[in-house]
Amino acid sequence: MKPAPFEYAAPDTIDEAIHVISQNDPDEVKILAGGQSLMPLLNMRLARPQLLLDLSRVRELAYIRELDAGVAIGAMTTKRDLEESPLIRERHPLFHAATRLIGHPQIRNRGTVGGSFAQADPAAEYPAVALALDIEIVAQGAGGTRRIAADDFFITYLTTALEPGEILTEIRVPELPAGTGWSFQELARRHGDFALVGATVTLRLEAGRCSDPRIVVFGVVDRATRFAEAEALVAGQPAEPATFERAAAQVAESIEDPLSDVHGSGEYRRDLARVLTQRALVEAAGRAN
Repeated sequence: MKPAPFEYAAPDTIDEAIHVISQNDPDEVKILAGGQSLMPLLNMRLARPQLLLDLSRVRELAYIRELDAGVAIGAMTTKRDLEESPLIRERHPLFHAATRLIGHPQIRNRGTVGGSFAQADPAAEYPAVALALDIEIVAQGAGGTRRIAADDFFITYLTTALEPGEILTEIRVPELPAGTGWSFQELARRHGDFALVGATVTLRLEAGRCSDPRIVVFGVVDRATRFAEAEALVAGQPAEPATFERAAAQVAESIEDPLSDVHGSGEYRRDLARVLTQRALVEAAGRAN
């Protein structure tokens, strides 16, 4: 398989990249970050851009910087860089755990943080982490820079709030409050495959009762989804199996039109969401304890 013909540009700076886009039709430009998702789409001609804009030379977008209350990660930072970062491993363990579940080492060596966020695959790990951690996405274009909350960033399957001509340049990950327990659960057919279903949970315990729960499930509908009704069943309740069972059942009940394909039916995914949510709640409470 070969991609359809396209023009190619490899700028050295983000300003140069934005200028190149402005000289073309932004709707006809595809941005190449790590290429682990885009290259197969090009080869199968599911993507047919007029211009391929390669950001691999824009080294100013490859960094991990500590902030006052979190960390800033450049869009061209590879997943391998995150996996090997002591700062991410020690201060942001949920992000680190999710990173280690992405593909294989060869994929993490090339795949970038910004590429995963911009791709917005419903079965990908990072969108779910973004919702659980209130990650902020920074985008830059000819009109300037803007910050987008994770809740507003992921729209639907492979679709984000990025405007034509904008480039995702950075994500900002806030630090979890002290005493927060977390869990990241997923099930895939083989190690390294996209998850059939996944669930991530964060919560704290106050006098044995759950506080500030976050429940996010991915791989079930067109995007990673946070379940407010299930969270309400956990907040203020004892950290015990009955609480978590009720919340997990609510997650399953709230899922409408679950994805169905050769890998699993919609009903299978719905029930798997229930099981993984319950496991994640138990593990998160254990870590908080």
